[in-house]
Amino acid sequence: MDVLSVQENQAAGAATAPAAIYFDGKTNRKRPVTLRMAGGIEIVEQDRILDIWPFGEVRRADGPPNVMRLACITALPLARLEISDEATRAAILTHCVAIDATAPGRSNTLRIVFWSLAAFCSIVGLAMYGIPLAAERLAPLVPYSLEKRIGDAADGQIRAALGGQICTNAEGQAAFAAMVEKIKAAGELDMPLDAHVLSSDTANAMALPGGRVYLLDGLLQKANSPDEIAAVIAHELGHVKHRDNVRRLIQTGGTSFLFGLLFGDVTGAGVVIMVSRELIDASHSREAERGADDFAIDVMHKLGRSPQPMGEFLLRITGEQRNSAIAMFASHPLSEDRLETMKKANRPNTGPAILSDAQWRALKNICKG
Repeated sequence: MDVLSVQENQAAGAATAPAAIYFDGKTNRKRPVTLRMAGGIEIVEQDRILDIWPFGEVRRADGPPNVMRLACITALPLARLEISDEATRAAILTHCVAIDATAPGRSNTLRIVFWSLAAFCSIVGLAMYGIPLAAERLAPLVPYSLEKRIGDAADGQIRAALGGQICTNAEGQAAFAAMVEKIKAAGELDMPLDAHVLSSDTANAMALPGGRVYLLDGLLQKANSPDEIAAVIAHELGHVKHRDNVRRLIQTGGTSFLFGLLFGDVTGAGVVIMVSRELIDASHSREAERGADDFAIDVMHKLGRSPQPMGEFLLRITGEQRNSAIAMFASHPLSEDRLETMKKANRPNTGPAILSDAQWRALKNICKG
């Protein structure tokens, strides 16, 4: 091994160089060392060789200005050399021709970035395609008895959140039951339904898993005709028939809800809270909403009634949405678009009225007395 003294190095052109700081990768202690070029960079402390870094494995690492910081592929990951002396840096550049290849730290950083991006893309892909596909396949397989348990478990919390009680006026209940029965028969639903009007001022209607349907009095009082309400109820029964609630709960609940289904634990407190929140939000996808609208249109046609009143009713409730700032974030199709769809499906009324005038008055007064 050709070893030159410092004085010989300065005269001969840099085979030995002082003034380097060595971090061994085990501690954060700075160790002043001498570097010798002899088949590799020999790191020498008080005439004792601490390590040898082969020239071809030395890489430049990120460091402060005016300091050459080096790493070595085969050394400990945190081992570093810091060199401020110009002559020593020149010697390093002469011997270490691969110094500017990807450094270990950079390689690790790139690897971390790559796998982080891969994990992010996997999560996004699972959320966008994996879970929806699982929901699409699993929803029809959930037994009706289990679906009903989900709805029953969430029912109390939903009614408490809406601040309403079931309206009990006998004549109104009979009129509503007659309407629901006609819609159920026209829609060919073969599952039992439990439909009620709630004394809530909120203008809405909803269907829970298991065939429980609620019409809120706030929406009922804004309606001008039985056909408007009948089409809304038909829309909700479309969600029941297509099992949209179960599909949405699998999608939004993800793996926790899937495990609940797997082990039959769908009435635990956590699941009930999650189910209640999702059902109150009523944020079906636009595709599911269009499917429920199509079901309502078909039901109204079978009853010999026009679906157009529903579109007019919805637009009257929501107002124009197309120019609204939240239009692009709306889960439902825009009311203007829904009205256009129902206008295209408009037909002259050929069937009997869904409710008589007396029944309609009774339904409107169901929450009174």
